[in-house]
Amino acid sequence: MPQPDLLQRSLAAVWHPCTQMKRHETLPPVAIAHGEGAWLIDADGHRLLDGISSWWVNLFGHCNPRINAALREQLDTLEHVLLAGFTHEPVVALSERLAALTGQRLGHAFYASDGASATEIALKMSAHYWRNHGQPGKHRFVSLAGGYHGETVGALAVTDVPIFRDAYADLVKPGATVPCPDARLAAPGETPADVARRAAAALEAHLAEHHDETAALIVEPLVQGAAGMVMYDPEYLRLARALCERYRVHLVADEIAVGCGRTGSFFACEQAGVWPDFLCLSKGISGGYLPLSLVLSTDEVYAAFYADDAARGFLHSHSYTGNPLACRAALATLEIFAEEDVLAANQERAVLLHRAMEEHFGNHPAARHLRSRGMILAFDVAGAGADFGRRFFAAALAHGVLLRPIGNTVYFMPPYIVDEAETAHLMRGARAALDAALA
Repeated sequence: MPQPDLLQRSLAAVWHPCTQMKRHETLPPVAIAHGEGAWLIDADGHRLLDGISSWWVNLFGHCNPRINAALREQLDTLEHVLLAGFTHEPVVALSERLAALTGQRLGHAFYASDGASATEIALKMSAHYWRNHGQPGKHRFVSLAGGYHGETVGALAVTDVPIFRDAYADLVKPGATVPCPDARLAAPGETPADVARRAAAALEAHLAEHHDETAALIVEPLVQGAAGMVMYDPEYLRLARALCERYRVHLVADEIAVGCGRTGSFFACEQAGVWPDFLCLSKGISGGYLPLSLVLSTDEVYAAFYADDAARGFLHSHSYTGNPLACRAALATLEIFAEEDVLAANQERAVLLHRAMEEHFGNHPAARHLRSRGMILAFDVAGAGADFGRRFFAAALAHGVLLRPIGNTVYFMPPYIVDEAETAHLMRGARAALDAALA
């Protein structure tokens, strides 16, 4: 008998993430054969422009020659060694490079594999810090309304997206939420900074009452991704940092989606001129090649765990912590940033992208709240109707573009290598998909 094709085999054996599998009866998965720059090529040779960087991870294109070469060299040197009691050059060099990027403000890196794990590490470190300082009652967390920080049980405590959280509510230790400084909430005559100040006032009221039990505030700096690319003014981060210091609460910056240059600066927090106590990175840090996440922390946090008593140490691990291959991919990614002046190039590319979005959607009768921050662009769709995201996704595929709306929000997060022609293709495909999805 002939072998079933790849799609049949996938549907029979693979449980795909963040997916109601029954929907694949009418919209099957796309079988990708290979990648090339900003493009994915399916098994039939059709080309798709990767407008979302394959879930926000791919920074410099698929099969990037520099990252490929670094991994080939590392494969011939060391593929893995446990990090408990051992070390190796890639993990040390990466930790040093990241600390330098923070100006040594966050000089200690703890490694994991994915963004949710990084969130859990930061939360556990914060609560354990307070326990080590004789304040075990400070073990609760506060986050922004609509925030997303991962889908493991600990991370769900600070994730305010019902579709991810509600089915597991009985397993989750609930956290508190405070208003989001969403710039779209500006009243007539208000600026985004005014909205930020209103939201910060609500945070202040919460911390004034609950700081004795609050370990940390966790935020997605400047852009809340899964909430629909909610964007807010840096003023909120400045005020939140000051409030955390006043009330002795840690600030955790979840830069898993917004770090690594995505918002215009390497770390989004830099645009507010503040630094957190913990900074979480994943997604783009390995260039989209291998699972890697990490938490950067301050000297003060690190010192709280440094003792003769093993129970005061941070006893968290997984077998692939600080994997040499993943760290080498991250080092190659950082070398591209440094040697090709990526942030400066992205400033020009972001202007081009925003101009193209305005050209194609600025006068569209259904497009609302066109917005951008660096290499993240989005708009909301009025009258989107039920199942809009699925209809738009299918229509975009038909026009050679990979885009996945969040609710009624269409967003763009392309790799940092898209050129003018590819930008035009991306926006033309999105416009055609929008018209088809609303027809």
